[in-house]
Amino acid sequence: MDRVVTQDLIAVIPARGGSKRIPRKNIIDFAGKPMIAWTIEAARASGLFSHVLVSTDDAEIAELSKKFGADVPFLRDGAAEDEAPVAKATLAALRQAQAHWGERYDTVVQLMPNCPLRDAKDISVAVTHFRNSGAPYLVSCCRYGWMNPWWAHRLDASGRPEPLFKDALTCRSQELDALYFPTGAIWIANVAALSASQTFYGPGHIFHPIDWMSGVDVDDTEDLALARSLRQIRDGAA
Repeated sequence: MDRVVTQDLIAVIPARGGSKRIPRKNIIDFAGKPMIAWTIEAARASGLFSHVLVSTDDAEIAELSKKFGADVPFLRDGAAEDEAPVAKATLAALRQAQAHWGERYDTVVQLMPNCPLRDAKDISVAVTHFRNSGAPYLVSCCRYGWMNPWWAHRLDASGRPEPLFKDALTCRSQELDALYFPTGAIWIANVAALSASQTFYGPGHIFHPIDWMSGVDVDDTEDLALARSLRQIRDGAA
């Protein structure tokens, strides 16, 4: 029987070839590089990983990912359809990686390629937080800013508003609890726990706040315009 080597950390970047709202989203130009390149380079620059694995069903994405230093020794053999949860795609990638390299992994860090503003420091801080927490799962999140959800309303067909949190309307903003939303920038899990639960939102998961710019998810053309503007701001400040 072949010896199985246990590795501490592996990064998995799930990157399907199909995208309905922005065609070929994962490899469109973003500030002079394919969008996925920013995630690959951030993972590599962190210096944390035995492998930075791009899991894709698309040969073009695979070749471009290799050019930017990712490991792409195989194409995804399952969980490539639109409806497949991303956690299952990552688990499928881990199974293929174990078979290919003869390795077992303690911890997986899932990095979505449509979060091009998250950098190596964000990843390193999140991994440290995960290790110190003792939690089996960590999901990155951002704090709501000026779009305060405490003041959210529903509108009926006539445009009449109905507040979701009526009591909050009488409070000053500084008196309200901070609220957070998840972002796909950095998800971390103990591999055994993830295999059992099949989700990063398994029992005992925690949230880890990151800067809202780092957490921008590019899902549609408005998100893309915002992310490109923020990239210019960051590059100008560097």
